[in-house]
Amino acid sequence: MNIKLATGESIPAADGENILSALKKKGIYLVSSCGGKGTCGKCRIKIRSGKYRTSASRPGRDKEKGIVLACQTFPESDVSAELLEEARLIVGDRIALAKSKDLPELLRSFDSEITPIVKRLNIKLPPPTIEDHISDLERLKRGLEMKGVKGMRFSHTFISSMAEDLRKHNWEIHLAYVDGPEAIFVTSDKQTARYGIAVDIGTTTIVVYLIDLADGKLVDVGSTYNSQIRYGDDVITRIVHAAEGGGLEELRKTVTGDINNITDTIIEKHGINKEHIECAVISGNTTMSHIFWGLAPEHIREEPYIPTVNSFPLWRAGTARLHINQQAPVYTLPCVASYVGGDIVSGALASKMHRNPEIALFMDIGTNGEIAIGNNEWLMTAACSAGPCFEGSGIKHGMRATEGAIEAVKIAPDTFEPSISVIGNTAAIGICGSGMIDAISELFLSGVIDRKGKFVREIKTGRIREGDEGAEFVIYKGAKDIVLTEVDIENIMRAKAAIYAGISSLIKEIGFTLDNIERIYIAGGFGNYLNVDRAVIIGMLPDIPKEKFRFLGNTSVVGAYLCLLSEKLRKEAEEIARKMTYMELSVSKNFMDEYMSALFLPHTDMGLFPTVEKLLK
Repeated sequence: MNIKLATGESIPAADGENILSALKKKGIYLVSSCGGKGTCGKCRIKIRSGKYRTSASRPGRDKEKGIVLACQTFPESDVSAELLEEARLIVGDRIALAKSKDLPELLRSFDSEITPIVKRLNIKLPPPTIEDHISDLERLKRGLEMKGVKGMRFSHTFISSMAEDLRKHNWEIHLAYVDGPEAIFVTSDKQTARYGIAVDIGTTTIVVYLIDLADGKLVDVGSTYNSQIRYGDDVITRIVHAAEGGGLEELRKTVTGDINNITDTIIEKHGINKEHIECAVISGNTTMSHIFWGLAPEHIREEPYIPTVNSFPLWRAGTARLHINQQAPVYTLPCVASYVGGDIVSGALASKMHRNPEIALFMDIGTNGEIAIGNNEWLMTAACSAGPCFEGSGIKHGMRATEGAIEAVKIAPDTFEPSISVIGNTAAIGICGSGMIDAISELFLSGVIDRKGKFVREIKTGRIREGDEGAEFVIYKGAKDIVLTEVDIENIMRAKAAIYAGISSLIKEIGFTLDNIERIYIAGGFGNYLNVDRAVIIGMLPDIPKEKFRFLGNTSVVGAYLCLLSEKLRKEAEEIARKMTYMELSVSKNFMDEYMSALFLPHTDMGLFPTVEKLLK
């Protein structure tokens, strides 16, 4: 029996084998936090045709649409299935792995040696005898003093397993400790494998890097949608949910489940002992960092917008509920304010804008459009809610920039027929942020939509049709048509308006103009594919010389990687957070004026976009 996927792949399935297992054997992973027991409800797939039996299906509309749980569904003939984008767990992502060789080089460019959070001390202790009968802890302290180490602290967790560990390793050990100093675990002096994880907790997506601490190389990468999406697309709705009875615990279990799902899959794939993953670094916005640690975030959304913590203590993986060494320290990138978190500190670090004299603008285009401006002397920052549409959520056929996503679109001005480019050169199954921006800019230039983003009904083309949600434009015709609806276009225009208004407001606040900006760094998941010219045409990016723009990809996880490997860069990240001056846009009248002006293509003031004005003529 075979499982035929919408992308054209055919996956063999043995008799009595569930779909989740068959997919996994071919390196296709779904989110299944419960380990395939059918309780988490995350490995959802849509069966289009064929006979199958399922011992659990989701109630309501899922059942009507043929959506089942892959772990509980067994093909009884060849079946045709569609993997739902929100259920996919991407491991060994080709985009990230292609850039992985650059990571150790980037670390070296900071003139920084590898100095992980966990340090090791090799100690050979004399075994106890009748004559030398001091306690195990006193024996360890004596050995440390002989090495010149005094004042080491020992937690109850450490001591509870110490006696067995010392004897298991015949009194020849590596003592793992962190600055303080504090002992965290004991391992054999022969155990040399040492790993760490760098984690980006985005509002829409989660990315995990598994790193070899010996040389800084990326072992593997995994990513998935943040399952918290089911409780709300943005941080505000999740904060509201967290404040309700049991909501915070639900959100926390969801995010740790996603991280563990990725980590478990990667270490199983590479045959790595989870005890050898000895440290972690977390990068996320202020709300995501609070929820990860189980800290109530409700005061973040209420004036005067105060988080519980900006600088996080070095807590343990056991407290964080991560499936790695339970004593592993977890470093959290420091936050700046309610809506500028560790992900932006991480991005500023990765861009090196804090080291250079040139005035740079850094922008992370994700669910929250965060912006920083400054140089090696000063930094100012702000945040605006762009919404999750550029990462695929809230768009009818939206998806992340992964295989099967339409990444680029061109529309013939005479026939209005589109031509597309798809990531992975497979059949199109959706459209990612860069594809959306391309499509809207092309629709605008060809006259299919007006400056308000509405379809021009006089245009004679079969590509415009009425769909379930009103008028839509068919970008791709196939087994599954890919469309952009008028509602999609409206959502994208709101998002681009928020980003442009944030940039404009911040620049005006410090008394600058766009001419003062010498470099613009663009970060965010879909930044790898973003076409600057197209983003300028829709009015998302300012109309300035193209050579000033530089794309950095996911700087949140890259900054986490740098902090995982370097004590010097952890200190730099903390200095960046201290230097950043925060501007609260939610109470700024100027921001609202800028936002309303930007709700057109490209803007109400065409004088700000001379390049676009020339194209339209």
